[in-house]
Amino acid sequence: MYAVFEDGSRQYRVSEGQTVAVDFRAGEGDGLGEGAQVEFNRVLLYCNGDDRRIGQPVVEGMRVVAEVVDHPSEKVMIQRFRRRKNVRRLRGHRQPYTAVRIKSIVLPG
Repeated sequence: MYAVFEDGSRQYRVSEGQTVAVDFRAGEGDGLGEGAQVEFNRVLLYCNGDDRRIGQPVVEGMRVVAEVVDHPSEKVMIQRFRRRKNVRRLRGHRQPYTAVRIKSIVLPG
């Protein structure tokens, strides 16, 4: 059993128990700390064996329920170097995201 949902401008194919990194959501102050529940309502496709539901554009009444696991971020270092030219540049970028664990895929009704 799996579902495809849309969050922001990205689509995710998930099944129950899977951990997914989605766009950052505010943390402690807004109630989305670790253990908070998040719902994704824009479900585009649902598949469970022979039962397939394809949304046009979304499947009405269907949602994916997830739990916030962490707010990790990785720092990526971008280095540029040209030999014998005395040119060196070091830049860093940190992209925040929210890791969520899929608890259930809820059918309409």
